[in-house]
Amino acid sequence: MDPNKLGEASDRMSDDGEMASVMGFSGFGKKARTFDLDAIFEQTRRTAIERSQRALEERQTEKEGESSKSAESSLPTQRDKSAAASSRKQESSGDSSSGSDSDSDSDSELIGPPLPPQYTAQGDELVRQSHRPGSTADSDDEDDEGEAQDEDDNNPVKKIPDTHEITLQHGTKTVSALCLDPSGARLVTGGYDYDVRFWDFAGMDQALQAFRSLQPCECHQIKSLQYSITGDVILVVSGNAQAKVLDRDGFNVMECVKGDQYIVDMANTKGHTAMLNCGCWHPKTKEEFMTCSNDGTVRTWDLQSDKKHKSVFKPRSFQGKKVIPTCCAYSRDGKLVAAGCQDGTIQIWDRNLSVHTKFHCKQAHIPGSDTSCLSFSYDGVTLASRGGDDTLKMWDIRNFKKPVNVATGLPNNFTMTDCCFSPDDKLLVTGTSVKREEGNGKLVFFDRASFQKVYEIEVTNASVVRCLWHPKLNQIMVGTGNGLAKVYYDPVKSHRGAKLCVVKSQRKERQAETLTQDYIITPHALPMFREARQRSTRKQLEKDRLDPKKSHKPEPPVSGPGRGGRVAAHGGTLSSFIVKNIALDKTDDSNPREAILRHAKEASDNPYWVAPAYTHTQPEPLFAEESEEDEEAEKEPEWKKRKI
Repeated sequence: MDPNKLGEASDRMSDDGEMASVMGFSGFGKKARTFDLDAIFEQTRRTAIERSQRALEERQTEKEGESSKSAESSLPTQRDKSAAASSRKQESSGDSSSGSDSDSDSDSELIGPPLPPQYTAQGDELVRQSHRPGSTADSDDEDDEGEAQDEDDNNPVKKIPDTHEITLQHGTKTVSALCLDPSGARLVTGGYDYDVRFWDFAGMDQALQAFRSLQPCECHQIKSLQYSITGDVILVVSGNAQAKVLDRDGFNVMECVKGDQYIVDMANTKGHTAMLNCGCWHPKTKEEFMTCSNDGTVRTWDLQSDKKHKSVFKPRSFQGKKVIPTCCAYSRDGKLVAAGCQDGTIQIWDRNLSVHTKFHCKQAHIPGSDTSCLSFSYDGVTLASRGGDDTLKMWDIRNFKKPVNVATGLPNNFTMTDCCFSPDDKLLVTGTSVKREEGNGKLVFFDRASFQKVYEIEVTNASVVRCLWHPKLNQIMVGTGNGLAKVYYDPVKSHRGAKLCVVKSQRKERQAETLTQDYIITPHALPMFREARQRSTRKQLEKDRLDPKKSHKPEPPVSGPGRGGRVAAHGGTLSSFIVKNIALDKTDDSNPREAILRHAKEASDNPYWVAPAYTHTQPEPLFAEESEEDEEAEKEPEWKKRKI
């Protein structure tokens, strides 16, 4: 190289050193440090592996102290220690061979999360540790938990929502009808007291008060209530011959026509002629519903045509005689119409063929007992019937000659006792009846496959009449014989419904703010006769509170004789008014003569009331003197005295 250039470079370096010393920093002009990132990452990875191995060693030592098998657990510990030592040796050799200028502070800090306990290091690769002590036990525990969860899923009893309940007070008489809209927002109850009450779960608080109560059928007991599939109208079946359809707010939409009771053939009249027993909506067609009556017919109706029924089904016995249907139901697909009759038969028709029955079981229940309910399962194959003979039977409509299963010993004292299937179709639910003060009514659950009683709920000390298991809410509604409607739910398994109202605190009752005086609006009156308009009732009440007359506390009623001018009971006569205002004091009423003569001397000495008014006009009193004739007449015997 050129010696001149080297001299210039040395001069420049000396100048830089002088500048660095003058400016107060050193190392100016030195070469920047270089970092080998691959070596740093490798060191970090090995540090994390070492840390996880230490954690494994600690866990294994704890297990060794708890268990008595120290010899079996010593081998993996030594193996881990040797692996740790080899990793440390590899780490030290890697650090020495890397030749990087990284600081020593990073070696003391452990970087990165620890590895899972089922992984260990062998060299530079991560291998799954399969023979670690305790790994089989953990897997067994996980398998047991999975099996227990599967058992809970397969056990239908675990799905019954009965941990919590709320009670709705409908009245004092039997709740004979119960229904929920498809969304589960509103509950409607009807009873023997002719009332229909509307309950809104989203609008209620903990007071649990109905927002509307009405009597749609006047003095007839409510037999059945049901929402349509769209939830916009309600079918009301009562003890009269005409069914009604109400909207969601309780206003009348339709009333069925009444038939002519003098026509022999009930198919030729327009409507029912006797008391209704049951009714339900079509599960697919939103404008069609069905009713059955004591006139021996089952009729279908169209919501748009209230002048005449749509079709008529006439149940008949095997002898061809008329039979009264006590309950009716549509199948889940709406193609079949079923009716339970008083002679113990269950008759099923095709919806489009109303003449001959498609299925007919003539000895379903004891003749003379009212079949109270028919319910189809969700799969549409099974039919459940609740009889008045204290039985619950399950039928396969594909083989309708004999029941699949029978449960006995279920008292039934009502003609509308319900039975229904659970949403998963694995349980069958019904209620039992009891006599007054002779036990508690129960809600009984039967397994559909084995038909064994798997669960029961004691509801109250009265009969359980209605029961409903809503599939969307997963809540059970129960109507009882003492006027209660109970809702059973589970905070975890149930949705909305009763959960919405129990979390709302009860509202404080507001005192009614009324006008203190009538306000007459006279816009065209003269200003001198125009009354000032009351801007705020609250301000007026505060102003009246300052008035001593308006804010005077009413006096409590008088008990016993009058005191202080007040009489316990006074009428509207003048004498009672005078007695009230004279301040009559009855302190000494033991001897009224002495009470009067006590004031005689004061009245004669200082006359005030009567004598001063007649001082100028009153003559002096003259008294008659006694004569001798009068004395002689008094001495005469009684028989000589003159009779007046």
